[in-house]
This record gives sequence, C-alpha cells and structure tokens, in this order.
Amino acid sequence: MLTHPQFDPVVFSLGPLAVRWYGLMYVVGFIAFIVLGKWRANRDDWRGVSAREVDDMLLYAVVGVILGGRLGYVLFYKPEHYLARPLEILQVWTGGMSFHGGFLGVLVAIWVFCRFRHKAWLRTMDFIAPLVPIGLAAGRLGNFINGELPGRHTTLPWGMWFPQHDPAHPVARHPSQLYQFALEGIALFVILWIYSAKPRPVGAVSGLFLTGYGVFRFIAEFARQPDDFLGLLRFNLSMGQWLSLPMILIGLAMMAWAYKRAAAPVSVESRRDRYDR
Repeated sequence: MLTHPQFDPVVFSLGPLAVRWYGLMYVVGFIAFIVLGKWRANRDDWRGVSAREVDDMLLYAVVGVILGGRLGYVLFYKPEHYLARPLEILQVWTGGMSFHGGFLGVLVAIWVFCRFRHKAWLRTMDFIAPLVPIGLAAGRLGNFINGELPGRHTTLPWGMWFPQHDPAHPVARHPSQLYQFALEGIALFVILWIYSAKPRPVGAVSGLFLTGYGVFRFIAEFARQPDDFLGLLRFNLSMGQWLSLPMILIGLAMMAWAYKRAAAPVSVESRRDRYDR
C-alpha cells in the first residue's frame, strides 16, 4: 500500500495572502485555454474565431464556471443544507463545486457571449470543447495534491492511504483523482483535439465532448468514494453517474443529429454552413 505524499496545500504565502495548489491548478487550466485557443484561432481561419475573442470567451467562461459550479453543488448535492443556510452559498472558499453545474454555467455564459457578438452558439461551443479537458486534468491534479475526493477501498497494489480522510488507521483506497486526471483530462483532450483538427458537422465536436466526458466520468465513479452525505443512490449509482448519464445520451443524439443534418441533400452553400468552417 502506498501513502499519499502529504503535499502542503499552500504553494507560498505573501503575508496574509496564501497561494494554494488548487487555485493554481485553475490558473493552469485558464492559461491552457488561452494558449491552445489562440494557437488554433490563428492557425485555422475556418473556425471563425479570432485570437482576441478567445480572451473574451475565457472571461465569460470563468464567470460561468464559478457561478454554475457553486450553484450546481448547492442544488445537486446539498439543497436542504443550503436552503436552511442561504448565506453559506456565498462562502465558496469553504469548498463545494460541481463540474456538472459549472458545465451548465459555461453553456449559459457562452450563450450570452454569442448574443453580444452575433456568433453561432453551437459552432462556438465546438471551438471551446477541445480546450476544456486540460483544465479538468489540472483540477483533478489539484484534488490529488490536497488529498481530497479519494477513492473506494481497494486491494490493488497501488492502493493509497490518504491520512486526511482516514486519520485513525491506514486504509488502501483507489487514487481516483489520478484516474479522472487520466480519463477526463488527458484521454479526452487527445480524442477531442485529434477529432476537431479538421472541419466537422456543427455540433459534432460538442456532442463528442458530452459523450466522452460522460462515459469517462461514469467509469471513474466506480472507483471514487461517494459523498458521505449522499452515498450510493438508486441502482447503486453515485450522483456523479446519474448526472453523467444525460450527458452521454444528449452527446450521442447531438452527434447523430449533426451528421444526419450534414448528409441531407441541400444546396452547396447550405452544406458549407453545416460544417465547422
């Protein structure tokens, strides 16, 4: 059995200001979004996004992630708790963010961005989707550094004891944060980056993101310890798995719709509009 390295969650301090690894991981994700997004915007004119617009997209996306992630956690995981203590909703520094809520927040934020810039929302989401997994990978790495969100009990040789979670005695658990880092982060990034390297039907890249993330998250949840206050739900599935199932179904439907729409017998000009050009 391995032992968690027990990293100091604080990278460095400047007086009362403490820079934490988890916050730094968010910065890594944002920088990756900017660098990769501008590289693609400058390289491929057919994407219809300028390098300057990437900066603005990030600003909208950050707002969507924070607001959506917090409200998603409140509504999906602890609605009764926060209904009785509404002021705690604002205390984001105490922890409690939901990916699925953050994802919905980004969808709304980018819709607002597209309304102001007169851009096609789904085409814009196709551009954004491949830029997201690196940020997800960074977030899971931050979870591992903090020793939070550990996995279920295991007898596998790489099982790890997380003293923060089991202080009384060593317990071997899956390092599920690293599983999610590899699946939702690295693997999903590679798949989306390669798939979106050339024009695809509008909506297909976004559909692949939904399907890929949903499948990888569903698989990883079998190794991740369910939240203590929720446990396993119906059919012994976790909340994360239940929230991922609609993503998979919607993603598959979007890809089928995108390709069917692109294959429909229409004029040449209309056909061009149906591809991510």
